Amino acid sequence: MTNGYDTRITAEPGKQTIGIEREFDAPRELVFRAFTEPELYAEWLGPRELTMKLETFEPRDGGFYRYVHIDAAGNEYGFRGVFHEVTAPERIIQTFEFEGMPERGHVTLETALFRELPGGRTRIVMESVFRSVEGRDGMLQSDMERGVRDSYARLADMLERLK
Repeated sequence: MTNGYDTRITAEPGKQTIGIEREFDAPRELVFRAFTEPELYAEWLGPRELTMKLETFEPRDGGFYRYVHIDAAGNEYGFRGVFHEVTAPERIIQTFEFEGMPERGHVTLETALFRELPGGRTRIVMESVFRSVEGRDGMLQSDMERGVRDSYARLADMLERLK
């Protein structure tokens, strides 16, 4: 059961950024916990049809993370990054890299802002900055939008259960 809010994904032509916004019917502190507590994070991140294995997760300034999504055929897709800033419950700045790229170095800088709204709601505003427009466009072509929407629907369901 989702709360009915839409996940808005924006990518202006010719720019190196992707923006993502979504409101949740949950207090900011709880939404922030969902991004920083390993058990919660592993429960909602990624499409439903994939299993997540959270190998390393250190949500603190200078901390590292690595997780693997596994599909039904057993194929593994690794992701990693470094937390540059974790300021509870306001902001997370981190890098993101898909390990399956043919060449290394396609690192994205991501900023997530957690905005408190009236009525115990929260808006997440995320921006991902890519090294190039081509890198950004490649991410958009990878079906990432479906993954983001499914992840945020799973997050909304989890937050509803935890309230």
